[in-house]
Amino acid sequence: MTRSFCRLWVHVIFGTKNRQPLINSKAEPLLYNYISDQLKKCECLPIAINGMPDHIHLLFLDNYKMSLADIMKQVKGSSSFWMNKNNLSQGHFGWQDSFHGKSVSEENVEAVKRYIQQQKIHHATKTFQQEYDEFISGYNDGLDELPKAG
Repeated sequence: MTRSFCRLWVHVIFGTKNRQPLINSKAEPLLYNYISDQLKKCECLPIAINGMPDHIHLLFLDNYKMSLADIMKQVKGSSSFWMNKNNLSQGHFGWQDSFHGKSVSEENVEAVKRYIQQQKIHHATKTFQQEYDEFISGYNDGLDELPKAG
């Protein structure tokens, strides 16, 4: 084997600080374009970016040379700085500290892409909290049973 090969699709969700509705319709396409550019700078391939005024979804092909935490640090840090610098939000813009991501099988990439693209329709009947609870349900993977540090 002469080189590494890795295809990891990732679906990430993160919200605005305190879930404030800080992403307005004017800023939304500009922000998504900026985030797409940041993912490309991290050598990731963005497939879908969409959300609501208080949260965002990303689907991208991961760069296996960087940790997901480092990619999100770049995306979230630079985009919040950029939003504030360009006065694209009423008040101070910021993201919550955490993010939630899960891998997506190659067979499900198109379905997840459609789901992300339809966020406005989806949230006409479901809150962000309901969506988030569904996103993380079933992904405990026994982590509660791991020994605690210390």
